[in-house]
Amino acid sequence: MAEAAQIQSVLSESIDRYLDFLEFEGHFSPLTVRNYTLYLKRILGFISKKVQKPKISDISASVIEDYKKDLAKMGLSTKTLGFHLIALRSFLKWERRKGVKTLNAEEVLVPKTASSKMDFLSGEDVEKLMNAPDLKTVQGKRDKAIMELLYSTGLRVSELANLDRDNIDFIKKEIIIVSTGKKQRFIFLSLRALGWIENYLKSRKDGGKPLFIHHKGSTNGNTRLTVRSIQRAILKYKKKAAIKSEVTPKTLRSSFAVDLLMAGADTRSVQKMLGHKNISTTQIYTHVTNKQPRNINETFHGKGGKD
Repeated sequence: MAEAAQIQSVLSESIDRYLDFLEFEGHFSPLTVRNYTLYLKRILGFISKKVQKPKISDISASVIEDYKKDLAKMGLSTKTLGFHLIALRSFLKWERRKGVKTLNAEEVLVPKTASSKMDFLSGEDVEKLMNAPDLKTVQGKRDKAIMELLYSTGLRVSELANLDRDNIDFIKKEIIIVSTGKKQRFIFLSLRALGWIENYLKSRKDGGKPLFIHHKGSTNGNTRLTVRSIQRAILKYKKKAAIKSEVTPKTLRSSFAVDLLMAGADTRSVQKMLGHKNISTTQIYTHVTNKQPRNINETFHGKGGKD
């Protein structure tokens, strides 16, 4: 009965229209659309158990409180619960912009989570990591190029995995990134990173389109390296280099941002290079760099006057 109600209800149709908007007009990534589909269908199922053929007006503050409790019983983390509520807020705002009377999205309170620890590498650890690949193999040359590229550009690992050969402009020393919504951004390539990319491509025998590919087994050059494969490779080199701190593609992206800010780059420039939509996201890194003078002072002058 609940499933039939979902199919025929006004709320179900509204959610479907919103999801279509996200996919075809809102220029959201496939992963975001998939997650929002899960989150919104979940609350639809919850309300459908209470009301036959639910309407948007059935989304009330009391229903949302009951829904939060239901999610908590599922054992979801505070962060995941927050994602569910953010999707709901987004849906309600979209309906309001169309003139539909709904619960005010601001009444859907998203639980606060503890701020995540910002991980970045010291210069010594960066060198250890970069020296870990075996450059006698094509895989080693590939992985060296990947890590140099991540560290010197701050690319997201998904952006790197989707790069094709023709995204690299060897003359202008730039990478062309086509983000969600077909927006382009151009990222300067260091000579060091460019050199390792060229070194890797010279070792390839194929004419495949993807910039980084799998090399195990038979390949025609079109088997693109996945995000998960890149993550596993970096973890392997972290262990090989005996680096104690966490090392992921995101760590290299954070290290890129922190290094720029420590060198005096302005926040707006770093925002542009990282592809952040909001300056507030970039400012997270400034909180890290602002702590550095205090840490240095405590390290060298906080020893109780001992020589």
